[in-house]
Amino acid sequence: METTTQPKPSWAELLGSNNWEGLLDPLDIILREFILRCGDFCQATYDAFNNDKNSKYAGSSRYGKKSFFHKIMLQPSPDDYQVHAFIYATANVSVPGAFFLQSISRESWDRESNWMGYIATTSDEVSQRLGRREIYVVWRGTTRVSEWINDLRAKSVSVAPILSQKTLSTLMTLNTRDSSSSSDSDEDETIPKVMQGWLSIYTSNNPNSAFTKVSARKHVLTCINHLIKKYKDEEISIIITGHSLGGCLSILTAFDLAENGISDIPVSAFTFGSPQVGNQAFNDQLNKFSNVKILNIKNKIDLIPLFPSKLLGYVNSGNELIIDTRKSSSLKESKNTLDWHNLQGMLHVVAGWNGADGEFELKVQRSLALVNKSSEFLKDELLVPGSWWIEKNKGMILNGNGEWVLEPPDEEDIPVPEYTE
Repeated sequence: METTTQPKPSWAELLGSNNWEGLLDPLDIILREFILRCGDFCQATYDAFNNDKNSKYAGSSRYGKKSFFHKIMLQPSPDDYQVHAFIYATANVSVPGAFFLQSISRESWDRESNWMGYIATTSDEVSQRLGRREIYVVWRGTTRVSEWINDLRAKSVSVAPILSQKTLSTLMTLNTRDSSSSSDSDEDETIPKVMQGWLSIYTSNNPNSAFTKVSARKHVLTCINHLIKKYKDEEISIIITGHSLGGCLSILTAFDLAENGISDIPVSAFTFGSPQVGNQAFNDQLNKFSNVKILNIKNKIDLIPLFPSKLLGYVNSGNELIIDTRKSSSLKESKNTLDWHNLQGMLHVVAGWNGADGEFELKVQRSLALVNKSSEFLKDELLVPGSWWIEKNKGMILNGNGEWVLEPPDEEDIPVPEYTE
């Protein structure tokens, strides 16, 4: 465990009140541990996601809210946090199958939606000890990048569906005054825009689905406002986190919360390997919110955060912590782009990051085997099996009739609609 004589950063500083100045190089030990916690929350979405198309519950969470952190084995204490809501999403534009998984069973739990994350808070005991209530919004990403990176259209669209009436009126007034503005909104660079795929997943609903009768966006905003009222007598912080696609949705969520009324509560997004989200006008609007801070953790050699690209008008949002997986002597010299983008590989490097010019050395206790949870990124001589996080026997059990069948989930783990009208 690393020791430091430097003053401990305040909670506000950890959440970026000073844009993490003086905390990134060298990487502050408390911030390091907090980033790893956010990363573990993101990893939980992968560990819990049912990606077996043979299961009628493919595309859902394998575990229910009550025992969620116990079943994904959150360390050091799964009792420190409690899941309040699951997030489900659909899309009203065509998106590749790498985003949404469907069961091949005729008895599929849902054919229109997928589980996309969860909302959690610190427990009462932890909140009392910390003197604050942490509210987390955690978005699931996708590691099947090779299936969508070349197929998903990078078309940008107006972010008007999530803009407040005040902002819409202001933009309309500015565009009316500026006679040089193009009448074609697709060409108007003054309009905040984001990638169509990201926005569709965030804002789409489907009346045919019991899980997305309202959009992921509406469900998240409703739950957050409910929690703010519930804990109105406590100091509250909202932390949003996600890897890959989940990082994009995290930035959209942070923007949306502030754009639509949350101005006196710190809102911080910690993203891992996030692609770009929007244009410069979107960033300009985002930067108007003093309570919103974004820290993007990126692997220097990862290509995914460069997508969709500046050539198409997209820009990076927030601050960056650039790490380099090539620094660790435990990792292979991989040419596989999925390894460069692997969440656990990034978290391993965060645990030992000592700056671009410093030697790699683990500063916090973290099991090396975690790197190979869903990859084979560790060097073979370390004797850790690749992609070892799987259901026992892939979920098959021997029933009373002597037949091997997929084990049904516990009653508490069966997906249940929880949308809010």
